[in-house]
Amino acid sequence: MGQEKKKFEKIINIKNKKASYEFEFIDTFKAGLVLKGTEIKSIREGKVSLTEAYCFFRKGELFIKQMHIAPYSMASSYNHEAVRERKLLLSKKELEKLESKFEEKGLSIIPVRIFINDKGLAKLEIALARGKKVHDKRQSIKEKDTKRELARMKF
Repeated sequence: MGQEKKKFEKIINIKNKKASYEFEFIDTFKAGLVLKGTEIKSIREGKVSLTEAYCFFRKGELFIKQMHIAPYSMASSYNHEAVRERKLLLSKKELEKLESKFEEKGLSIIPVRIFINDKGLAKLEIALARGKKVHDKRQSIKEKDTKRELARMKF
């Protein structure tokens, strides 16, 4: 018989590359997003920026701020706002765990990557992280350089 055609063939995996350089990840979680209108279509086109985004708690709920989703090009006047607060969907147990750790000094919640799962839903991977010091950043640059050199020597 014929091969089954996948419903969502285009793989969307947008990463926040700056996050791994600036922060040390302690724990990661996968959260759903509450989106409006044409936002999911823009995400499927890959027009999302996570570089300035951060997460915060309000009344026991987790929100993301400064995540830029570009307006959908094919939409008419009913397009969405590019930058707005969006609610993140996590289980109550995960929210309580995150909120208790978030209150510790020096910890923050940052978005690491956004992707589309098998069911076609947009998911956001967030990390509980601690900011790196200058010497830690130098160490990560050294590690990148050694990996690059080893890759060159293999070829």
